[in-house]
Amino acid sequence: MSTISVNGKHLQTTHQTVQLVINELGLSEGRYAVEVDGDLIPKSELGQLRITEGMNIEVVQAVGGG
Repeated sequence: MSTISVNGKHLQTTHQTVQLVINELGLSEGRYAVEVDGDLIPKSELGQLRITEGMNIEVVQAVGGG
């Protein structure tokens, strides 16, 4: 189990990849961008990016409008 931060909230997870974490939290709906430890990560890499202790994940949802 790893302790990580997602959008400023600390949580513990047994998931192995960033994609699994954001899926479980419902953050992978619609258009979104993911930053891990200060680096913008392409969506195509989220399924391979392994969770590490203390990892800081920020997920930003795109909001449409005019």
